[in-house]
Amino acid sequence: MGKIISIANQKGGVGKTTTAINLAASLAALEFKTLIVDSDPQANATSGIGHNPKEIEYSIYECMVDGVAPRDCIVETDISYLDLLPSHIDLVGAEVEMVNIDERELKMKEVLLSIKDDYDFIVIDCSPSLGLITVNALTASDAVIIPVQCEYFALEGLGKLLNTIKIIQSRLNPELEIEGILLTMYDVRLRLSNQVVDEVKSHFNQLAFDTIIPRNIKLSESPSFGLPAIAHDAESKGAISYLNLAREILVTNGMLVEAV
Repeated sequence: MGKIISIANQKGGVGKTTTAINLAASLAALEFKTLIVDSDPQANATSGIGHNPKEIEYSIYECMVDGVAPRDCIVETDISYLDLLPSHIDLVGAEVEMVNIDERELKMKEVLLSIKDDYDFIVIDCSPSLGLITVNALTASDAVIIPVQCEYFALEGLGKLLNTIKIIQSRLNPELEIEGILLTMYDVRLRLSNQVVDEVKSHFNQLAFDTIIPRNIKLSESPSFGLPAIAHDAESKGAISYLNLAREILVTNGMLVEAV
């Protein structure tokens, strides 16, 4: 049975979609069958992996609101071992449409449980909010990765997210774990970046991943080509960093033996 991992932080611009796309692609490159679920109405993960959201017939919206089977919505990508459950702008109205539905927080869980055995990993790209769709994603997940930008106000809002995770653990999903806090957009030349790294590692100790994602032009430009960094430029620092993150997660989960 596959592991479901949400990429979540209500703060925008911290690298959630970049992490979702590139982590999923890296796991696929290591030949683990992976599905990326785009649960953001902006559909950036959908376009960033090479699909035009305007041409999508069925999306996560139809799965959650209309009961369409997820296998009818999943599309292939140009990356071997990597599939996509796309998003659409219609998802922005889902929270209103679902407000009177019983157990509305469990709709995504119902969708993903039916396909969980088809994949080694399911990676969910969450929207920059703590609304109903993000709550659905966290309720459906086995674990959550929290990207934190190596810039001023990096820890702003992190306490609120951790509190939301605790509420979900106590009320909706007691199995939810924090896979790790991922430091992103690191610039070794900046004192501030190093201060944020030190602060996060001192505050959160074992929760912080060893892998740190650098600022990298290939990471920034690859979505415009509809490709993850590993397919755009496999030798770039960004692509290598996400491959290292994938390996770190695999080792932690006992799915890869750490090299001595």
